[in-house]
Amino acid sequence: MPIQRYRPNYAKLTGDQLAPWRNVPPAIVSDMMNRTQVMDGRIKPIQDGISVCGQARTVDVMVGDNGAPHMLIGLMEPGEIMVINAGGFLGTAVWGGIMTRAAMQREIGGIVVDGAVRDVAEIRELGFPVFTAGIVPAGPHKGYGGIIDGTISCAGCPVKSGDIVIGDDDGVAVVPLERQENLLVKSQEKMAQENETNADTAKGALPGDRLGLGEAEWLE
Repeated sequence: MPIQRYRPNYAKLTGDQLAPWRNVPPAIVSDMMNRTQVMDGRIKPIQDGISVCGQARTVDVMVGDNGAPHMLIGLMEPGEIMVINAGGFLGTAVWGGIMTRAAMQREIGGIVVDGAVRDVAEIRELGFPVFTAGIVPAGPHKGYGGIIDGTISCAGCPVKSGDIVIGDDDGVAVVPLERQENLLVKSQEKMAQENETNADTAKGALPGDRLGLGEAEWLE
């Protein structure tokens, strides 16, 4: 089956437009989207302390097939994040060391895969940001096609090419491109408010006191 692709027609953000997002944790922006647009907790970084922030390029694959991600590497621009829907299958890796080196040659910003990866010791040594549902040594096959730059669901979160992917030790959130300006302002306001809460806590005021929870009722 041939690999298929949509024509990407999203607005590409400049470095200056993306820069403020690098300071926004996925937890904050998810709060500003009513606790939505977050990938399931099975999506984790392969090592502590890594992060991603960039516009998505999506790819939908058959379970255990990585032909389309191989093709997408050659279509991506520096800083973009590949987001792979591999069906959440953990028995076959769809990403590994060879693809990582190719991605780094293209200056890709990282990958997120709802599926499995392998060669993680090599990838960790290379320092390439990978977020994945699992790790397994079994390798992939090719030839079953795939769809590039379509709207996908990755670990329960809708993603389309051009959306902003933000990941850290907590996991991954996705900011719809058409909402990014408004959500950036709200996220920055939320961060300032949390800084105030933490400052009050340092002075002895508990965060629960600000929530207006009232008094607990005694049980008889």
